[in-house]
Amino acid sequence: MRVVSADSGAAILSTRFEPLQIVASGAVLVEQPFRMASRFLVEPIFAPVETGYALIIHELELCQKLLKVIKADVVHLDMSVGGLLVEEISPFQLRGKAKSSILKILPRIRKLATNIKRVYGIDVLAIGKESIPVRVAELTTGAHAIIFACRKALRENEEQILGLPLKCYPRLTRGGVTLRSLIGGEHDIMGYAEDKERVFERIRVKEMLNPCARGFRALKLIPETR
Repeated sequence: MRVVSADSGAAILSTRFEPLQIVASGAVLVEQPFRMASRFLVEPIFAPVETGYALIIHELELCQKLLKVIKADVVHLDMSVGGLLVEEISPFQLRGKAKSSILKILPRIRKLATNIKRVYGIDVLAIGKESIPVRVAELTTGAHAIIFACRKALRENEEQILGLPLKCYPRLTRGGVTLRSLIGGEHDIMGYAEDKERVFERIRVKEMLNPCARGFRALKLIPETR
């Protein structure tokens, strides 16, 4: 099975570890053995954290772009509605605190899902964090977010604090960065981003725990010129 999935993640944090901006959105293709992406499309967005669920629209648009160049059997969307077909979700099936936020984007994502079904003949499932491909998308997007945040630090000549996705750890090399899962049973699941501009040669990276969010780590990115 070939699965396209998407996620947005990693955040620029304040000095008090408050999230300010979501750094990146990405879509990935995940194939057996479902450990990492075989193809991906990741973009820097630096969107205000208040954007929230509206990012799901952009994530589905990225899936649509990726489907133009690869084939897949299904799309997994990072929206937890019991694995229902997105095109068939009704307001009456939504529960909890997220209901009002999802209602605002539901017409748009249903339209996108219907178009994907019409053009590519595959379903879009609102499966959320239960999906391993969504976790791969989270880690792949997070790895690229490290590169994007380093570029921001260099461009502005100012240190940045980057909050990483849940329960993962980075391994930085001159060639790129790997973000591996720390969740039990996911030790071999990872995301990777290539450091084409060799930003790690110009950045000092300090890894730390996020004191305000258990299970999360953060990176302090310091330009060498400072």
